[in-house]
Parts: sequence; C-alpha cells; structure tokens
Amino acid sequence: MKKRHEQKLIILSLTLLLAFNLPLVLLFDKADAVLGMPVIYFYFFSVWIFSILVSLLVVKRYYE
Repeated sequence: MKKRHEQKLIILSLTLLLAFNLPLVLLFDKADAVLGMPVIYFYFFSVWIFSILVSLLVVKRYYE
C-alpha cells in the first residue's frame, strides 16, 4: 500500500477520534428518535457504518 493511501486511513482514524469525542457525542444525547431509534444510537451506528465503508473503499480500491 502506498504512503498516501496509508495517510487516508490515518485521516479516517483521526476523524473517528473526533467523531467519538465526548463533547460532540453529547450534542446527540437527546430524548428524540430517528427511525424509532434514539438519536445517540443512530449517530453511533451511522458513524460506524460510514467508517467501515470508507476504510473498505480505501483498502479495496488502492490495495497494491
């Protein structure tokens, strides 16, 4: 894997570190629901699925 592709995965890791940071997570700690699911759970699962898809894209597309 080339250095720039490794850098993309590092940027993804840093973005996830920020996304799961407590002050940002507390913004979504509400009593509301999205699709019948509490907002905080929807946020966690959305970020989790997004990270899996982006990492899969980087690894599959740029694997050499």
